[in-house]
Amino acid sequence: MAFVVRLLVNAAALWVATQVVPGVSYHGGIAPFVVVALIFGIINATLRPLTKLLTCPIILLTLGLFALVVNGLMLWLTSTVADSLGIGFRVNGFWPAFWGALVVSIVSTLLSMSVRAGEVQERRF
Repeated sequence: MAFVVRLLVNAAALWVATQVVPGVSYHGGIAPFVVVALIFGIINATLRPLTKLLTCPIILLTLGLFALVVNGLMLWLTSTVADSLGIGFRVNGFWPAFWGALVVSIVSTLLSMSVRAGEVQERRF
């Protein structure tokens, strides 16, 4: 169940990025968009930790700001994979990827917090 919730949170956060950030777009239905969220989750679960480990000195040197660049690159890679699979998710360059990743991070954090708050309140009763 937690996997499905996380997938839906990622899908919602990616959708918000397509609505807010110029250069991040999606053309298609809901089901392929969930596949985009799945691709994003797989990339973040596999490549992002390795990338952050390799860039740890730069992240420390920039006081964590380079982590935003890594997040943007992961979103850009998601776009490349989705495009190769024929899914209509597209990120047009580095800066849309950077801002899109920032929006996805913020929305994902807020949605995750609200889901957790709902679970805690549900457990009380």
